Amino acid sequence: MPSLVVHYALVGLLAATLLGAAFDRRSLLLSLAVVTFPDVDAFIGLVSQAGHRTATTNLVIPAVLAVVLAVDLYGREESYVRSRWGAYGVRVAWFCVFTYAVGHVLFDAVTGGANLLWPIHDEFYVFRGRLELSSQRGIVQTFVEWNTGGGGSGSGGGGGGPSLKSIGNTSTVQMDTGVDPNPGQAEPENVDRIFPVVRGGWQLYLLVTGTLATAARLVVGHDLSEE
Repeated sequence: MPSLVVHYALVGLLAATLLGAAFDRRSLLLSLAVVTFPDVDAFIGLVSQAGHRTATTNLVIPAVLAVVLAVDLYGREESYVRSRWGAYGVRVAWFCVFTYAVGHVLFDAVTGGANLLWPIHDEFYVFRGRLELSSQRGIVQTFVEWNTGGGGSGSGGGGGGPSLKSIGNTSTVQMDTGVDPNPGQAEPENVDRIFPVVRGGWQLYLLVTGTLATAARLVVGHDLSEE
């Protein structure tokens, strides 16, 4: 599971790439604050079964934020965001919604799983698999598996459909954190609280690359010098 600093590196890299002229210290700090917020559910897990990677790490929250922002920008005669912050605010606002969904929630879903549709649908999903070209089997992918069984209830008969990998729901899956190392269990007297920084070479690579790219963009900017 990626730590917050790895999330920060990814979001910094995305901000340096996507924000364009709206990239500055203020938009970067706001993006980092947004990508931090989903981990609030690590503390919610101390008092609720809907804990880490559930209560605030889901796609429902950014979807609601996207609807609210769209209504403000395109459904009102005068947009609050546009009238107060102009084009800068519009771009940063959309980027923050994107950051919440892609920079944290979906990133968690590919690194251990997340309760993507909670509270609408209580199920942890994880994206694991491979995509490759085989000289004998053609295109091979295992990210989405297809149910091809002929049985099934209802009047439709036996059509198949895609099946994402579920790893359980909040009654069977509890994600441990440094805040709550033994979710749902009595805490030992000498509990070992682990707060990961990087786990694996790819996380270290992303941390270094994202940090350097973000720092370079802050220093160099995006305009070419006149020569």
